[in-house]
Amino acid sequence: MSTYDPSGPEPEEGGKPSFDKNPPPAGGTPSGAPSDPYGTPTPPPSDPYGTPPPAGSPYDRPGAYGGTYGGGPTDQPPPGQGYGTGYGPGGQGSPGAGPVPGMPPLGSWPNRILARVIDYLLVQIVAILLVLPFASLGNRSGSTGAFWLACVLWFLYEGFMLSRDGQTLGKKAMKVRVAMLVDGNIPTKPAAWTRSAVFIVPAVVCCAMLWWVIDGLFGVFDKPYRQCIHDKSAKTVVVSTA
Repeated sequence: MSTYDPSGPEPEEGGKPSFDKNPPPAGGTPSGAPSDPYGTPTPPPSDPYGTPPPAGSPYDRPGAYGGTYGGGPTDQPPPGQGYGTGYGPGGQGSPGAGPVPGMPPLGSWPNRILARVIDYLLVQIVAILLVLPFASLGNRSGSTGAFWLACVLWFLYEGFMLSRDGQTLGKKAMKVRVAMLVDGNIPTKPAAWTRSAVFIVPAVVCCAMLWWVIDGLFGVFDKPYRQCIHDKSAKTVVVSTA
């Protein structure tokens, strides 16, 4: 039989539980309760590699032409598609004007041909002077020796001069220069030597003057940059400096 008297006084401790306690404050935890182990997450650490570089190609800069023309070493504008209107009053693709903004006018054919003739005569004169003490030009061996020596001299002469400033003596006289198609800079050494080799080696190996005719005619019909085969191989273009 129970001895509990409901009319009697409440025990000081361990008695009937009370439901009159105040609720815990909003957004908090009850007094004495442990903190929430899944509380506010710690912010992520800062990027240890710093701020990434801005988007865009490092080659998106004006080239040596002085305009917006030019991209990376391998970014060649598609033929016939310039960026806006062409350089100068003639507009894009007009005779004597660069096909894209910033490009100087293309070198004219009369100036390019005369520059070749000047260089050819200079190299031939040097070759003859070097061969003359050792062989007569009146016999086959003498003339053949002069031709071979002239070809070697041409390869060295043009490769060196173009890699230095893009101009041979003939080109300086006729105010034209060779430039990298992609940005207008002076030809790189590989480009300069490739251009010289493609011009002279096939002539030595097989067809001499016939190769030069084919090479030149290719440039006459090439659009819009008027590149001969040696220009195509080296990714160069001939522009005016006048």
